[in-house]
Amino acid sequence: MKNILNKKLMGICTGMLVFGTLFTLDATYSEPATKGSGLPFSEEMAELGDMIFDDENLSINRNQACNACHEAEWGFTGPDSAFNEGGAVYEGSIPGRFGDRKPPSSAYSTLPPVFHLSRQGLFVGGNFWDGRATGEKLGNPAADQAQGPFLNPVEQGLRDSACVVYRVSVADYAGDYIKLWGDNIATIDFPSDIDELCEQEGPPLDINAEDREKIEVEFNNIAIAIAVYEESHNLFSSKFDAMRKGLYKFTKEEQRGFALFQGKGQCARCHTSSGQAPAFTDHTYDNLGVPANPDNPIYSENPDFVDTGLGGFIATRPEWAALAPNEKGKFRVPTLRNVDLRPSPEDVKAYMHNGVFKSIEEVVRFYNTRDVLPTCGDENTRADWGESCWPAPEVAENMNTSELGNLGLSPEEEAAIVSFLKTLSDGYLPDSAE
Repeated sequence: MKNILNKKLMGICTGMLVFGTLFTLDATYSEPATKGSGLPFSEEMAELGDMIFDDENLSINRNQACNACHEAEWGFTGPDSAFNEGGAVYEGSIPGRFGDRKPPSSAYSTLPPVFHLSRQGLFVGGNFWDGRATGEKLGNPAADQAQGPFLNPVEQGLRDSACVVYRVSVADYAGDYIKLWGDNIATIDFPSDIDELCEQEGPPLDINAEDREKIEVEFNNIAIAIAVYEESHNLFSSKFDAMRKGLYKFTKEEQRGFALFQGKGQCARCHTSSGQAPAFTDHTYDNLGVPANPDNPIYSENPDFVDTGLGGFIATRPEWAALAPNEKGKFRVPTLRNVDLRPSPEDVKAYMHNGVFKSIEEVVRFYNTRDVLPTCGDENTRADWGESCWPAPEVAENMNTSELGNLGLSPEEEAAIVSFLKTLSDGYLPDSAE
């Protein structure tokens, strides 16, 4: 496992300075700390998932791998500072096609439970920003999620799961795949012209029932391998974790920020900080009143686009459809682990489901003053956000008004919370702590 992590975190290990301390791997933190994910974790399976994750051939134009939107140095989210500074959504394998949400982090993505409606009436678990990767199919939401981008026309764009399975079957790592999953993949009778067919858009391929069943099994195996690899990203190796082990002492600013995070800032109500290895999320959904991202390229195609989030997904499920209006505008509460991880302070990360905010300072300011400042007008520019106004929410229904919006934090208290959030980046070497 250490080989995988050393390779993926090379940018962290060899030169990224954060808070004046070199971020690197330490043997103490070389294994993932998750339990109960339901995934068949092994070093060999994670290595296979790594190779699949990095394979550009698994896209229609053989030019985009999963890692295009999930790089280690960026906390396994979008690695392009220019994209992040603008629309924050990423171009797919087909030039000119973009998604409509920013890439979530693939680290800690194996932790959510299978999507369900809790006894408290809250939807919990799942992956993707709207929860549609439920985990009901493969037993873990990260595995369900791994299948989506391959077949999404605005992402990797392949027309059929058969294309994914075929290209894995002829990949350089096919032998490694067969060692772990058996030779069923080698017995599939793919169409003789599958190479040509998979380089084109179109309907699903005409494949007989027996081979289609085999393809489905292998497509599931591919997704599980990816999820196992993603589980290897759950390092719990930040300054915060070192502090919990007695290997790092918070600065006064960080300690104050942590206290505010748990108390006056109300952050821990959703970004849970309790437990032995907290994920900093309760895996629920919330509408924070986030404004639309005006730079999202979706608006050039559909000026009236409104992202309904969880409500849009719930409306597709007959057993829950009646609840959809109450879930409109809600999105997954993400983990805050690696929230500030990036190659350098000059690089821009994007935040919220649509990437509308460009720093954690801006996010904290929004949480604190959303309901204090007036709504921006036509005369206002982006420079006014958080200073004299905030844009209107994209979805005003179901907005959380009890846990954010008017927190009464001073600028110094906002800064302290930001200082604490910066302690959640993985790769901290305890021996280098002062």
